[in-house]
Amino acid sequence: MRPQQAIPVAEVASGKGKQDENFPVGSLLLDRRHRPHVHAYYGFARAIDDIADNSLLSPEAKVARLDAMEAAVLGRFGGEAASAGELAHAVRLRASLALTGVPATTATDLIVAFRRDAVQPRTPDWDDLLLYCRYSANPVGRYLLALHGESEATAPASDALCTALQVLNHLQDCADDLATLDRCYIPQDWLAQAGLDETALRASAAGPALRRILDRLLDEVDALNRLAATLPGQVVDRRMRLEAAVIVGLSHRLATRLRREDPLAGRVKLRRNDVAGSLLGAARAWRR
Repeated sequence: MRPQQAIPVAEVASGKGKQDENFPVGSLLLDRRHRPHVHAYYGFARAIDDIADNSLLSPEAKVARLDAMEAAVLGRFGGEAASAGELAHAVRLRASLALTGVPATTATDLIVAFRRDAVQPRTPDWDDLLLYCRYSANPVGRYLLALHGESEATAPASDALCTALQVLNHLQDCADDLATLDRCYIPQDWLAQAGLDETALRASAAGPALRRILDRLLDEVDALNRLAATLPGQVVDRRMRLEAAVIVGLSHRLATRLRREDPLAGRVKLRRNDVAGSLLGAARAWRR
């Protein structure tokens, strides 16, 4: 077996892409001048996510690569652990951040979450899941809003939306995350209170006790989505306002689907009519 540090970037890729996201990535809703910067950010985020998800790397090797990516995006030495392909994403994003003035924390906070993924495969409780989302998801919304020059006052609603989307993604992938990554984001204390452990996620369908836990998570998502619904009204840039309104609509629709469908029986996904309905619902934000 080859040394872990010598694994080329092609072998690190997770295979995930835009089709796996619950929200548009650099979509046509955004102003053309912003799209290259959004793609640079997305490319960096995907590269560090791939490192954390790579089954061929030890936890120590993952952390070393993530440290190298952080050093590169901050313009520091110490990037030897990462591959040239990975570092290219960091260098591209560093140049983008310099041009736009968006804080580098929107990138380095993501690394905090992926370091956690490398060494902590279980989620003890709801507060720990919220903390994880604080670093894994919320920086994405803050990046987009800062790129568009929006006020920091939009942060609470944006954070609520991003956290909701992250929890929904964990629900979509709960069985696959355990099977392929030995990772479980369902709060362990909630499982224990129901007399379960993560092996309940290996079943072909959710039993009544697990279904109640999934619905409890969706109750939390519903509360987050109520706060998130205020975001479009706070955004000044019209195109970003429309993007936010569409994503808010998609978050609500995905939560509804996960109430009705079983993520253990198959991945619950948004459909074309969900996207169309969210676009129609967002039209009011455009006319504001």
